[in-house]
Amino acid sequence: MKRINNILLAALFATSLSANSDANNLTELFSKGKAYGNIKYYYIQTDKDKTYTNQADTSAHANSIGGQLGFKTARFKGLSAAVTFMTTNPFLLNDNPAKVDTSIIAKDNGSRGGDATKGFSVLGEAYIGFDYKGANVTYGRKIIKTPLMHAKEVRMLPSTFNGLYTSYAINKANKIGFDYITEFKQRTSDAFVNIIEHALGDDTKAVTGSDGTYMLMANYNYKKDALKINAYDCYAKDFINSVYLDAVVDTTLEGIKFHMAVQYINQRSIGNAEDNLAKAGSITGAKKVRSNAFGATVSGTLDYGTLTLAYSKVLKDDKYHDSLVLPWDGTPLFTNMITSNDLFQSIYGNALKADSIYIGGSEAIKIAYKQRFDGVGLKGVSLTAAAMRTSNAKFTKGAQYDYNAVLAYKYDKVLSFALKGIWVEENAGADKLGNVTQLKLLSQYRVIANYKF
Repeated sequence: MKRINNILLAALFATSLSANSDANNLTELFSKGKAYGNIKYYYIQTDKDKTYTNQADTSAHANSIGGQLGFKTARFKGLSAAVTFMTTNPFLLNDNPAKVDTSIIAKDNGSRGGDATKGFSVLGEAYIGFDYKGANVTYGRKIIKTPLMHAKEVRMLPSTFNGLYTSYAINKANKIGFDYITEFKQRTSDAFVNIIEHALGDDTKAVTGSDGTYMLMANYNYKKDALKINAYDCYAKDFINSVYLDAVVDTTLEGIKFHMAVQYINQRSIGNAEDNLAKAGSITGAKKVRSNAFGATVSGTLDYGTLTLAYSKVLKDDKYHDSLVLPWDGTPLFTNMITSNDLFQSIYGNALKADSIYIGGSEAIKIAYKQRFDGVGLKGVSLTAAAMRTSNAKFTKGAQYDYNAVLAYKYDKVLSFALKGIWVEENAGADKLGNVTQLKLLSQYRVIANYKF
């Protein structure tokens, strides 16, 4: 509780500070800096019907309070720095660890031999940056958000990375970037682990020939008028190369705001992994990685209502490990639901596992509708309902059906509450060999309160 009290006191202090981007001397570097953060309460309950595997049904829940507290300096001659403290503090847990939902606590720590039910605190961000005429160089621990590597802050805390990040705005429409990333801290962990080791765990040396390497990421982003184009190439040495492309159009026709986008993802094993995965007895069953996926989405917003349709397909190729490989909290497909990729691929050592829409051969169709009630005097209140069907020849129990419902309230971008209900019938997951198992039913309920400052 002492840590929680410290966070609350710091929040009150932070709200009294104002930010100014430029400092004239070293003293103003801090006096014109900005404190920021959030305080979050989270309750989660997950129930699983394991009839298909002849196992006892399970039910787990957890409460936690925590959040983030950070400070970013002003810029002095282009230089700035930032630090962000992150914490999760569980309480009122079941005495039986098997009945604790550790996905809001320390699930990733547990996968590496730690106590998954124990809260933690960590310096999640600590970086220094330099800006000069459209160019930026940043080094250290940092949150990044790209389709394949992401913070994924949908539980208590975000995932963060450690490395060197560069970007350059060529002009108003064109931006390029190049990053060198060495470590990854999963959102339910306080440890920064080699980025490749995190993906492969105990199999790292067998796959890559070493105890861990690095990631290089190059990106190009274009934005002009209604059109946006994004391209990313992620090169994980001696493991995998991933290419992500999308094109987005946002426009208004006859009073309706349209959002339309298409995407393509290509992944393949490279270097030592290309040879080692092809060997008899490898963790993928002598299969190299070859994954291809595409998707499309369109949404329309009229007044206070938004209707969204999305489609995705991961191509099937039995000669290869054909599921998408997403160990760094990317959930890139437009059909992604609240429960899709729910921590499992980003848990230590689970890169070559997959679930639902990300399994090779999966084809998904999603429909969602969000209604905001500002027009009837309930400012900030919204209700979202979504449904998705995922089919795959590997799903022996039939297609997977996802249903989500979210009742939310937001006040002035500072305070938010959400009640979430998630139901998944025939929930599918694939192991490293590509073998698929299914749960008859997964039900999950969440209560979230968040205050930002």
